[in-house]
Amino acid sequence: MTTNDQAPASFAVHIPDVDLEPEPLDPAQIVSGEPVVTGKVLWESADGRQVRGIWQITPGVVTDTEANELFVVVSGRATVAVEGGATLEIGPGDACVLREGDRTTWTVHETLRKAYHISL
Repeated sequence: MTTNDQAPASFAVHIPDVDLEPEPLDPAQIVSGEPVVTGKVLWESADGRQVRGIWQITPGVVTDTEANELFVVVSGRATVAVEGGATLEIGPGDACVLREGDRTTWTVHETLRKAYHISL
């Protein structure tokens, strides 16, 4: 991980091959199944308000309250229901934008891996 106030050093990663680390999921978020979350931060700004990384979740149903996020799905499939809004069917190659404060329910059909940028 690179942390600084300047632009990050240029780099490239092959997203499917990046080793991810466990990210414990709050049991209160699990609606059904036994989903497991892993991820890796690739870059974070010095003030912690910008984060770029890779995130993965195995099948199951979970709830979340979102940050301001843009992500691209690399593999897997899920249905993301936004409370009071759209239901998004996402899969490989899809770009998705979630708004800060969106309350979502993720139904993960196939292990989903995404590359993301979050603004806090």
